[in-house]
Amino acid sequence: MADSIMSKAATMEIPINSNGDTGTLPEDDSLEQDLQQVMVSGPNLNETSIVSGGYGGTTEGIIPTSSIKGSSMQHSSSNSSMADDASRGVAVEKLDFVKKWGLNTYKCTKQMISERFGRGSRTVDLELEAQIDVLRDTKRKYENVLRLARALTNHFYSMVQTQHALGDTFADLSQKSPELRDEFGYNAETQKLLCKNGETLLGAVNFFVSSINTLVNKTMEDTLMTIKMYESARLEFDAYRADLEELSLGPRDAVTMARIDYAQQQYQVHKDKYERLRSDVTIKLKFLEENKVKVMHKQLLLFHNAISAYFAGNQQQLEQTLKQFNIKLKPPGSEQPSWLEEP
Repeated sequence: MADSIMSKAATMEIPINSNGDTGTLPEDDSLEQDLQQVMVSGPNLNETSIVSGGYGGTTEGIIPTSSIKGSSMQHSSSNSSMADDASRGVAVEKLDFVKKWGLNTYKCTKQMISERFGRGSRTVDLELEAQIDVLRDTKRKYENVLRLARALTNHFYSMVQTQHALGDTFADLSQKSPELRDEFGYNAETQKLLCKNGETLLGAVNFFVSSINTLVNKTMEDTLMTIKMYESARLEFDAYRADLEELSLGPRDAVTMARIDYAQQQYQVHKDKYERLRSDVTIKLKFLEENKVKVMHKQLLLFHNAISAYFAGNQQQLEQTLKQFNIKLKPPGSEQPSWLEEP
């Protein structure tokens, strides 16, 4: 119907009278009625259909757009509900974690205060505690040895640099003072020899310092970290043990029995953790003692032989000591930063 109206409007002639005015159209009324009918009975935008069968195809492929809008709205609502459920699950998990952490912290703090004021009991392994005290005391003493060895290295390095500069000065004066050429030459050679032996001794002392530093700040520190974990597990174990004992002394109704069962489970979990860490500490202390004796035996022998050979003026013995312990000297100036590393 719309096509017939459009063709009719396109082929319609508009008569013009002699005065240039348009004349009355006989078909204006019918055209206006047809247009109104198209506007009234035209397609609804909310019910527009999509034809998937091509032009002139059957109506089996027609999909109402209202159904597409409904399905997209349902899909978006389902996605939003799934996202809300996921975020709600994460929030609940975090809240549960904070709740457990707060309860555990409260119990451990309560146990710590009770122990300090002498009101609570603590689990003590006398033999293990004694070994731990010995280790901490040994670490303090070895740290002092390390500090003094580093100070010795710094002072001796300064002395070697001074001997090197003094030897160069004597050598220069021997060239410029003919009357004292021999005397300055002897002293220059002596200082250069002392400087060379001093650098050899510095290589031995640096190796000694490096080995002590590894023993103290890595091997011993690793064992002490395990000991800290063991002490924390011991505190948790005593806290849950005290909580179980306190519940066991109360009434035995249904609610209390459920709490006792849960406390028993937590007590067993922390007991297993405590015993596992105690075993780890015992093993690490044993291996640490063996490693300490082995390392210190080698390093003390090196230190003694190198110092004795240097102050005895035995250059051959000093070099033999470094070969014995597989110590390779760095070439002079290798410790200085390159021009790329300079600020």
